[in-house]
Amino acid sequence: MNAITFTQAIRETLAAEMRRDPSVFLMGEDIGVYGGAFGVTRGLIDAFGPSRVRNTPISEQAITGIAIGAAVAGQRPVIEIMFMDFITLAVDQLVNMAAKLRPIYGLDCPLVLRTPPGGGRGYGATHSQSLERLFTGVPGLKIAAPSNARDASGLLQTAIRDNGPVLFLEHKLLYPLRFANEALGVTSDFRLQTSNVSLSPPIPFGTANCTRPGNDVTIIAWSYMAYLANQAAAQLEQNGVDAEVIDLLTLAPLDIGLIVDSVKNTGRVLIVEEGPKTGGFAAEIAAQIMEQAHDYLEKPVRRLASPDCPFPSAKHLEAACIPTVADIVREATNLL
Repeated sequence: MNAITFTQAIRETLAAEMRRDPSVFLMGEDIGVYGGAFGVTRGLIDAFGPSRVRNTPISEQAITGIAIGAAVAGQRPVIEIMFMDFITLAVDQLVNMAAKLRPIYGLDCPLVLRTPPGGGRGYGATHSQSLERLFTGVPGLKIAAPSNARDASGLLQTAIRDNGPVLFLEHKLLYPLRFANEALGVTSDFRLQTSNVSLSPPIPFGTANCTRPGNDVTIIAWSYMAYLANQAAAQLEQNGVDAEVIDLLTLAPLDIGLIVDSVKNTGRVLIVEEGPKTGGFAAEIAAQIMEQAHDYLEKPVRRLASPDCPFPSAKHLEAACIPTVADIVREATNLL
């Protein structure tokens, strides 16, 4: 079966949206001829030219600020922050400007900020963080976190067409993974110069996906952890455990309705995230479950996350920090 990588899905979608709408343009460090740190924008400068694929200086604050200005002026910038860790340099622009323009000034800010979170590559404490927790409580900022190529394409289309700022998370371990072409609707003969690519339809924000139905335990995850959760559910099935997997797709807005329905069905919940456990987004999900589905719980909500420490560079130490399929299987089994 032909397959397409997560990287190709993002690239194809960017190209298709740039063809569809001339106001869409890209900005970021080394995204031109080099194609970005992870090769996502490779070939786009040849297809669209340097006016729509713009290399920038090394200043995340400047990149974000310029993009906000362009968005307010009627353009639709898609910017790339090389590692999610570096987004901290643009927090003021995102939180105090982009997210506030509509409620304060009545202005649209159609900005998409793409960035790769997560560890697993041995990049160390300042290049491996999952910082979505810093933004899930910011009104006016949407957050998408796909776990596969189809969802990445559908969510990115929605993000680019949205009239507000969107933080689009692309876990670095997902980039090389291959997914069936039938799921995305594109061919493996990948040519940016063609315009006959048929993408999957846009996916509305705030709509999670039950990727695997079950009756024994609910596993909630997003991004790369959702990818692992589906593998864990397959192993649990071999052990006689019927696990239901909820892939959130977007963290803001959160599809709490689907989560509550699943909790009412299973009575047991495991929430998996890659960031440190203390203060993580899993805690917010757990709190909302307790508020809306407490009477249906057979056991207390359980969280699986990384320890409260920076990720080390050493491969074996980093591997000990990040939740694995085996960890998910163990924690789900313990809930039973």
